[in-house]
Amino acid sequence: MKKEKLSKERTTALLLLLKKRFEKNMSRHKGIKWDDVQKRLEEKPQKLWSLNEMEETNGEPDVTGYDKKTGEYIFVDCSAESPKGRRSLCYDQAAWESRKEHKPQNSAMAVAAEMGVEVLTEAQYHELQQLGNFDAKTSSWLATPAAVRELGGAIFGDFRFGRVFIYHNGAESYYGVRGFRASLKV
Repeated sequence: MKKEKLSKERTTALLLLLKKRFEKNMSRHKGIKWDDVQKRLEEKPQKLWSLNEMEETNGEPDVTGYDKKTGEYIFVDCSAESPKGRRSLCYDQAAWESRKEHKPQNSAMAVAAEMGVEVLTEAQYHELQQLGNFDAKTSSWLATPAAVRELGGAIFGDFRFGRVFIYHNGAESYYGVRGFRASLKV
């Protein structure tokens, strides 16, 4: 992960943007106060950098929970569709290396690592879908169980026909409408 620091101006602008999104979507984070979130963000500038990366790639991160065990706030990409700036990626580095031709720019797992975020798990994806209907026209790679990955596959999810679907594909595949959604604990 890059250890970048945001400028004071970008930090101020990002905090304002996140606050507006937080206030507009209160149903995503019942019982959580923005002032508490902002205080935590100001204490963790490296997390602000990762949130900025989520924002810059069109993820529209928002607070979706609070981990009582660790005291961390959970941010997740809440864009209606899989983030535009993170599409056309295969699943991981091994999948990227296995392609002989027409390689994608990168892999979902590598981009997530560079951003300092985690790819959503299947459980997190289902939790996100409880907050709205996401990926009605796109799909998102999900953190894949090792047993599936060892057989060459990877999983992804989307929302169609009024329900969430979790599918499988070869990990080396990539599509213009498939990206990944990320989470970040702060």
